[in-house]
Amino acid sequence: MINFEIPADLQAQQQLIEMVAKQAMRPYSRQLDENEHARPKVFFDMTWPFTSNMVRSEIKALKKQLNGANGSNGSVAVKDKPRVNKAILALILMIEQMSWGDTGQYLCLPHPMLGGAAVNSAGTVEQRIRFLEKFSKGEPKWGAMAITEPGAGSDNSSMRTTAILDEETNEWILNGEKIFITNGKLALDESDGLCVVWATVDPKAGRAGIKSFVVEGHTPGVTIAKQEHKLGIKASDTVALHFDNVRVPYENLLGSAEVRQKVSSKGFAGAMKTFDASRPAVAASAVGIARAAVEFTHERLAEEGIVPDYTKSLHEMTAVERDLMEMESRWKGAWLLTLRAAAQMAHGESNRLEASMCKYRAGEAVTWITQKAVELLGPLGYSRELLVEKWMRDAKINDIYEGTRQINQLIVARSILGYSRRELK
Repeated sequence: MINFEIPADLQAQQQLIEMVAKQAMRPYSRQLDENEHARPKVFFDMTWPFTSNMVRSEIKALKKQLNGANGSNGSVAVKDKPRVNKAILALILMIEQMSWGDTGQYLCLPHPMLGGAAVNSAGTVEQRIRFLEKFSKGEPKWGAMAITEPGAGSDNSSMRTTAILDEETNEWILNGEKIFITNGKLALDESDGLCVVWATVDPKAGRAGIKSFVVEGHTPGVTIAKQEHKLGIKASDTVALHFDNVRVPYENLLGSAEVRQKVSSKGFAGAMKTFDASRPAVAASAVGIARAAVEFTHERLAEEGIVPDYTKSLHEMTAVERDLMEMESRWKGAWLLTLRAAAQMAHGESNRLEASMCKYRAGEAVTWITQKAVELLGPLGYSRELLVEKWMRDAKINDIYEGTRQINQLIVARSILGYSRRELK
């Protein structure tokens, strides 16, 4: 039987995150929206102790896994009972609740974030421990991931950022430009964080030449080329990064010894696993915004005496009641798909199809739901007096980043129909 109850040990965390969303996020939402690039200091101060503790717990589990693999404690993994990674469920629940509070602030959470997802997907256990440890102590730090380029968005094979090995110093030299990087300034310019940069070691090799490199905060040669002004998520730090002869240690190339070969398709495959982890996270964020819009619309319409009667059939309802029902249906359907993709990841199963399904559905749902909320609430919904119009602007990005709706449709279709990338474009 499927159980949708939140595990008891995560319920206390949920209560804490709900308090953060209500007290440190929602009250500052409008102010930060109208003062783009201002830092949510209250949010940083309240969340860093919690997120750094989460990372410490993850590191502890990784060290236990490493010791077990090395046989130092004599433990043997039981194949019939694989360990369920509850940290994944905890993160998904946290993202949904924080995005209900304010998705722009959530996106600049002091945490490894997308950079951590890339390290976890492409790095070895030793690398994961080494890079995550900096997020477990000291001052707040941020993680970022740099993939998109001016000429390489959905088609990563046209990536032009290069990584050349200097054999004398055993360092990689990175040159190129990345755009639309979430937390890029916070990670590299304002803290001792990290950014996972995708670059090619052989442009002629296409995807096989692409690998992931960890660039740490304050590394010489990294500059902020542009800070974006956006439609929504204005509290979020979004920048373009320029890499000019940036030197990173050889061991900052993510992956096993086999992946470190000059050209290997396994390097790109390992990096692509990042999306299997990040897409459910984006979907969870979309669901959080959708829930905020659904709940608020219900509350405001109830004040006017409009309360759906769930015992009626659809043809007996008013148009507004049917719209409310449809909003709820799309929101809850997207959440179930998201939980499914997260559960597969937590059990160590491949979730490539499900990750794209939930990302596609949640992005589509939140876009429609927030637009419908503005419509049902009329002029007030369109005004800045309420946060509904802000949620509509915030929502659209979930339909775009980490793979657009169209790209995820292609991935779903290829997976279900058994077509290759060349056969179905």
